[in-house]
Amino acid sequence: MNTPGNAGTDLSTSRRLVLKVGSALLAQDDGQLRRDWLDALARDVADLRSSGVDVMIVSSGAIAVGRRLLGLARGPRNRVLRLDESQAAAATGQVQLAHAWQEVLGRYKVSVAQILMTTDDTEDRRRHLNARNTISTLLRLGVVPVINENDTVATEEIRFGDNDRLAARVAQMMGADTCVILSDIDGLYTADPTRDPAATHIARVDAITPEIEAMAGDTAGDDGSGGMITKIEAARVALQAGCRLAISDGRALHPLKRLLEGERATWFMPQGEPHTARKSWIAGSLKPVGTIVVDDGAAGALARGKSLLPAGVVKVIGAFERGDPVIVAGADGVEIARGLIAYDSADARRILGRQSDEIEGILGYRGREEMIHRDDLVES
Repeated sequence: MNTPGNAGTDLSTSRRLVLKVGSALLAQDDGQLRRDWLDALARDVADLRSSGVDVMIVSSGAIAVGRRLLGLARGPRNRVLRLDESQAAAATGQVQLAHAWQEVLGRYKVSVAQILMTTDDTEDRRRHLNARNTISTLLRLGVVPVINENDTVATEEIRFGDNDRLAARVAQMMGADTCVILSDIDGLYTADPTRDPAATHIARVDAITPEIEAMAGDTAGDDGSGGMITKIEAARVALQAGCRLAISDGRALHPLKRLLEGERATWFMPQGEPHTARKSWIAGSLKPVGTIVVDDGAAGALARGKSLLPAGVVKVIGAFERGDPVIVAGADGVEIARGLIAYDSADARRILGRQSDEIEGILGYRGREEMIHRDDLVES
């Protein structure tokens, strides 16, 4: 459970990082943004990017900022907003929040893109594929995606703390190896340290056991979030995706730099790598709904770790939508791989056997060059 030492907990080894920033860190009690803190964090992000790390930010704070702009004062002890008030505050605050991220990261020559999504966008395969492709393209172009829960159009009552889980699901979707949740506490303790002076800090967790869950308690944080409970749930999702997750105290300036220098945190460590976890998910958790038959040349390319291009496809069997799982079979009909298809069955039939540069002329739009990208493909 609690392993001494820093093995595997060095932030500098990250290749792709999801950073979750909570409302209490971004905004003061009156809804004003903590500009100095935000600028220091932006410098940390810029430094990480300059060292070759892809960074994605999951940012809370829209409601906290928006309620001030709309005059929805907190009143006696943080009055809870109605659903319609929360959604209005989110819509208003998101504009200022996005501008703030653009401003502070822009000082370090870092471009920003805003993405609003829900956990459903990470679960539905087609929406998952669309979101993943968009974020991947942004990262490739050197842009930092700033992601928030799409509270404005939520059909359920807004639950504070969901961005912890959203951060973990973004990490899962994007194959991130590190997820950092900046909080108002430096990690997990054996008991609530504000109530039990004998509470002990847990530096490393290798498995989320009932004992670990019990340590999370059952109370929300002071900022109205889900507290440690949602962070444990986020860690479970991250670990299943092969992504390590750190809970760190982010209140001081330069929180990522401090974590990089070894500041105390709780690290939840996975048993495998993100690439392996995703391949296992494709191979074992999804039921194929169609078959793509390929020629010997394509079969050989797949065996060498290449993507499946339309030119190597000789037959499409079944009806499926973009993002659905399919079997890839050789000319003899024997399964050689499984993957997530980038085209629906109708379009796949139209472009089979064709070169990738012919796709736009055939379909009328510029789709993926690959019928199945190697990251979405696992050999059988």
